[in-house]
Amino acid sequence: MKRELTRVRNIGISAHIDAGKTTLTERILYYTQRIHAMHDVRGKDGVGATMDFMELERERGITIASAATYAAWKDFVINIIDTPGHVDFTIEVERALRVLDGAVLVLCAVGGVQSQSITVDRQMARYKVPCIAFVNKCDRVGANPFRVAEQLKTKLLHNPVLMQIPIGLEGDFAGIVDLIKNKALYFDGEGGAQIREEEVPESLKAEVAARREALIDAASMHDDELMEEALEGGQISQALLVRAIRKAALERKITPVFMGSAYKNKGVQPLLDAVTLYLPHPGEVENTALDLAADSAPVNLIADDKKPLVALAFKLEDGRFGQLTYMRIYQGSLQKSDTVQNSRTGKKIKVGRLVRMHASQMEDIEILHAGDIGAIFGVDCASGDTFTDPKLYYSMTSMHVPKPVISLSITPSDNKAQMQMSKALSRFVKEDPTFTSHVDAETGETLIAGMGELHLDVYVERMRREYGAQVTIGRPQVAFRETITGRAEFDYTHRKQTGGAGQYAKVVGYIEPATEGDFEFVNEVRGGTVPTQFIPACEKGFASSLQKGPLVGFPITGVRIVLNDGNSHAVDSSEMAFSTAARMAFRECYPKAGPVIMEPIMKVAVETPTEFQGSVMGSLNQRRGIIAGTMEEGAMTVIEADVPLSEMFGYATALRSLTQGKAQFTMEFAQYRKVPESVAVALKEKHREAAGKD
Repeated sequence: MKRELTRVRNIGISAHIDAGKTTLTERILYYTQRIHAMHDVRGKDGVGATMDFMELERERGITIASAATYAAWKDFVINIIDTPGHVDFTIEVERALRVLDGAVLVLCAVGGVQSQSITVDRQMARYKVPCIAFVNKCDRVGANPFRVAEQLKTKLLHNPVLMQIPIGLEGDFAGIVDLIKNKALYFDGEGGAQIREEEVPESLKAEVAARREALIDAASMHDDELMEEALEGGQISQALLVRAIRKAALERKITPVFMGSAYKNKGVQPLLDAVTLYLPHPGEVENTALDLAADSAPVNLIADDKKPLVALAFKLEDGRFGQLTYMRIYQGSLQKSDTVQNSRTGKKIKVGRLVRMHASQMEDIEILHAGDIGAIFGVDCASGDTFTDPKLYYSMTSMHVPKPVISLSITPSDNKAQMQMSKALSRFVKEDPTFTSHVDAETGETLIAGMGELHLDVYVERMRREYGAQVTIGRPQVAFRETITGRAEFDYTHRKQTGGAGQYAKVVGYIEPATEGDFEFVNEVRGGTVPTQFIPACEKGFASSLQKGPLVGFPITGVRIVLNDGNSHAVDSSEMAFSTAARMAFRECYPKAGPVIMEPIMKVAVETPTEFQGSVMGSLNQRRGIIAGTMEEGAMTVIEADVPLSEMFGYATALRSLTQGKAQFTMEFAQYRKVPESVAVALKEKHREAAGKD
């Protein structure tokens, strides 16, 4: 089959935990004949879903790493990335959406729009990714796809347009009515592979007519020709309706809503048709790069094989055969033995092996065309690097990487474990930008930091399994911060005479809270009282003071430092003297600026059976939580609260015992907030004790 750009789709499947993303991907692979048997996420056959290829994923029944695959549907090529739902692995969703052209937002017909759906939607908006919605699990007790469509409007501010309505719900879910074709669709045969098209059931005709009218109204707002046809009351052609919906969907003005049950094999093929009809091909998406040779001027990239190559490395994996680098080709084509240049390092690289991914399996190919997603082997690079034709000096804009909020100390059991642990850490840090590792200069402990308990738990478990590194973990540590609330002046003179040339530097100015950012240094020195060559040394001295605050030993953020005067000596002044003077000046004036301790606050959403609502709210209050709201959804209640991260350790176990294991929760970082005085006193005391031991 000759490859045409207009017949390529790059899509991501993303959603809240347990909305059925991986099951849906499994069905898509089955119908597109990429696999010949369907397996379940928590499969009793012990096989597990194709896209959850990591042993840990199969055991826990969750997706940890996004997996890429491709499939052919009718005469379209669809590159698919199945992404995790847990907020701890949010970087996997972030980098998938960075390189995709369209997305399928999967929503549970019972749970509806949940906290992680909101996060995913924000990420889609950040990269302007058009999406279609798929309301899954219409066979579950309490399923109500119409309520979910309403939530798309109220909670996500989308403009949802129903493309289908269900024939029966819950246990009676039999099929769907396609509102464009005005036909009922039933899914027969093994695995629902045969689609039977029938007339709309008599009992649904009135509703179908009303819903179709609403669909035409919504679409005609974005297409003049359709508007005219609708006003004249003539027969509206399917092609015209599809064109209008496609146009509006690509501009993110409407969100087409589809329905089904992936688990029961209903509604998946029409969703595949929708992907080809309403999501963009690579040539319809505007992608820009920065021309580093022309002062980072933006350049529009064109998905054309004949243009010079521009590609983005968006994910790395260290496998048995060396580093595997996932790439999206934005412009030009990439062939085996081509020489390409890494824009960040300036190094030229010869491409040895090109592959196309199918979960953990790979297939060797000769060429990647513009708009394709594939992978190259054995190239040393970082996530987010741009590869170009050696003639170009372009860079793609990088993706948003959230900062870690929780850290653990890990200690290897012996020397062998130490070596294996080092290997594992260097690999994990390279693969996952939200996972960091460093050695504490004072205690000598190795600390790992990430997005949540589950995130770190998974990496420690992978260390043990994949590298045989036996490690013990310390108590989780919260990433507290210190900041100032007022202004304080400094006027410090550093003098040291030790025989020979001495040290002399004087710095004068003030510190105050910064309006934005972690640290701002302003040079307002007039008349050369502090020579220009020593200003960077002053800035460096102040910046180094912010690394460990005196209150609890955590970094100081949100500080604006203004240097407006000082003095120097022709012989005794040096960079070192001014750097020391800055450090000492900061140490002296910091206590006068109203220093406070800040802690990370998490946005927590607990989904619990209504009978346990009181005890769950009580448990959140005990953990210094502030209830933001509750919402009843059938037999379940969703409680949203802002809770300090330091109080959330072990909450999963506590929640299970409170609710007989029936509740689940998700959390994500919301903001930093000042800690209450009683907590601040305890933290300061603990810090003093630790300092005393040292």
